[in-house]
Amino acid sequence: MKTEALWIAAIFAAFALLEAMRGGFLRKAGQTRSDILVELIGSPVLLLLNQPLVLFLSYQAMAWAAPEQAGALIGIPLLAKIALLVVFDDMAQYWWHRASHSFTWLYNLHRAHHSGSYMSVRIVFRNNVFYYLTMPSLWFSGALIYLGLGAVYVPYVIVKQLVIISAHSDVPWDRPLYPIAWLSPLMWLVERTISTPSTHSAHHGKHKADGVTHYKGNFGNLLFFWDVVFGTAKITRRYPDEIGIEDLPQITAAEQLAWPLFRSEGTRRT
Repeated sequence: MKTEALWIAAIFAAFALLEAMRGGFLRKAGQTRSDILVELIGSPVLLLLNQPLVLFLSYQAMAWAAPEQAGALIGIPLLAKIALLVVFDDMAQYWWHRASHSFTWLYNLHRAHHSGSYMSVRIVFRNNVFYYLTMPSLWFSGALIYLGLGAVYVPYVIVKQLVIISAHSDVPWDRPLYPIAWLSPLMWLVERTISTPSTHSAHHGKHKADGVTHYKGNFGNLLFFWDVVFGTAKITRRYPDEIGIEDLPQITAAEQLAWPLFRSEGTRRT
């Protein structure tokens, strides 16, 4: 997995540099001390502990439960391997993300991701430390690696992270492409296939009344296609006026990172 980690680090660094060149990576409008703490703690916990731990535990559980199935899917066609990852990783994550905006306890685990008032690669891995431990797609991925999809999983995750990181960045790479007439058919397809800065920033918008914000939709990670298919897509090619959480008070960095160990009156209860 070293190759995967190096590629993802390079992608992250490239967009961080672009953000810095556009006006700031370490300083974002409206950022607070809590934002810095949540990102400095939450992101490394995911990348260095939670994700590797879940993949390892899932792999070991498969080895215990089905030892005779190790590598059972190595011989299937490449497209079938990609399809399995797309369904059991990306589509599963779509539904988990959607559930996280529907069920109170899940939203409390996911809330840190939306608490910042800015878009940035800084928030890509910003979540409660328990959130990724509960994510079915990671457990499914560990099982698929055990079944023989490890060699495909690495490039798949690199492509997925490229899309996710670029969609969270405040570098609006899609904006200058929309007015180009000869690119119109391609961009129509792109924005309905993968997450873009426009569609994903709408998911992070603060005010539903602005006509762009759609925090009850645009849940896709790699593929925005799931939003199109399952009726949660909103495409405006515009960006919300403000980023953040509407109608909920702020909570402490400790609660963002480790609810339910830390609770306050600001925690969502309905």
